[in-house]
Amino acid sequence: MKEKQKTIISPVSVSGIGLHSGNEVELTFKPAPENYGIKFKRTDLENQPIIDADIDYVIDTSRGTSIEKNGARISTIEHVLAAISGLDIDNILIEINCSETPILDGSSKFYIDALKTAGIAEQNADREYIEIKEIVKYFDKDKKVEMYAIPDNKYSVSVMVDYETDVLGCQQATLENISDFSNDISMCRTFVFLHELEYLYNNGLIKGGDLNNAIVFVNRVITDSEHAKLATMFNRSKVSVLKEGILDNVKLHFNNEPARHKLLDVIGDLTLLGKKIKGRIIANRPGHHSNVQFAKKIKQSSNYFKTRTDYQVYEPNVPPLYDINQIMKILPHRPPFLLIDKILEMSHSHVVGLKNVTMNEPFFVGHFPQEPVMPGVLSIEAMAQTGGILALSTVPDPENYLTLFMKIDNVKFKNKVCPGDTVIYRLELITPIRRGICHMRGIAYVDKKIVMEAEMMAQIIKKIK
Repeated sequence: MKEKQKTIISPVSVSGIGLHSGNEVELTFKPAPENYGIKFKRTDLENQPIIDADIDYVIDTSRGTSIEKNGARISTIEHVLAAISGLDIDNILIEINCSETPILDGSSKFYIDALKTAGIAEQNADREYIEIKEIVKYFDKDKKVEMYAIPDNKYSVSVMVDYETDVLGCQQATLENISDFSNDISMCRTFVFLHELEYLYNNGLIKGGDLNNAIVFVNRVITDSEHAKLATMFNRSKVSVLKEGILDNVKLHFNNEPARHKLLDVIGDLTLLGKKIKGRIIANRPGHHSNVQFAKKIKQSSNYFKTRTDYQVYEPNVPPLYDINQIMKILPHRPPFLLIDKILEMSHSHVVGLKNVTMNEPFFVGHFPQEPVMPGVLSIEAMAQTGGILALSTVPDPENYLTLFMKIDNVKFKNKVCPGDTVIYRLELITPIRRGICHMRGIAYVDKKIVMEAEMMAQIIKKIK
């Protein structure tokens, strides 16, 4: 039985301080429709821009994960996203009146509590998965990072950290079922070493930091004057170091709380893939940068594009996004070489087109007279024209541009396309469109059958007048 998408039942708000900005922040979770995904809305900016929680919009991973779209940025999003994934939510709008989420206690706990208060509802649409069929690996030799995605029928995460210090050495944490996130992982707080804390403070960062939103590890002897400076820094009468090597601001929830928090960060950052994962994630010495690079490798792998729980459904009574007349205003192609009839849906990263194949197609005259079959090269061309709609949507005057093939890879023809078939072409970006280069992977369906798969790259160029 296919699993259904989920959203929350009612709006709910969380307020707190931004860790680095020190600003008061109000964040409101709101229900969202099917196939909406996870999006942030900056209510403090003109026109209230929306930023998709998408791995391709990551702009910075130096002190948390930040995304940006058209100049609108959201920072330190990983704890919010981890809570959303931890409660198995697919569709949600997050309104926020600041560029940074509230740090709260440095964990996902308060976000989890708020979302539970809002209630979670099942929706009608089937959920899509990234189903790991082939191992994906990421290595960073300099930072000694190793990350793997391994085939499995459920989502599980294992993390190992090793800071090679007496106070915080090697730790491991494992989450076998995402349903255990709330009880086992969500309350695990971010942590920092004393020398890192001093650097951030001295450089005008962590303006909203206090000793309630992080575990501070002390890996050296500190003097009485340093104790006094720390007390002043955090507006305390005094601070001291516990025998566990942490400042006396908090008590550890678990002996391996740092490893569990790193696991929380992995889940939060991988949420930016936009689909639930079926597979085992193993992460040794992960950080936000490595999490994001690893997620991009998963997105670029074949696993990401073999995940639909069902073929693309065509609803003939639903008006298309673009009909044939609108398509001809975008594409330069004309009959008999205009090979798509409708565009059904499109986002910043995917497009779905349709072709009705009839016996009137001119190529059936010779291919083949006794058994008409649509030529494979024309199936590729129809898929490319569908992708061209997405590519040309990125320029303000598409009628003045062309898309030209650069390469085609991994083409597979699975079944014949014959007169009477309705072919659905679904394409998704492998990488964001940059400098006019569009790199996509597509699947073509007829009824419940995949008839073709391909990867293609094209360049947008201006017409010569």
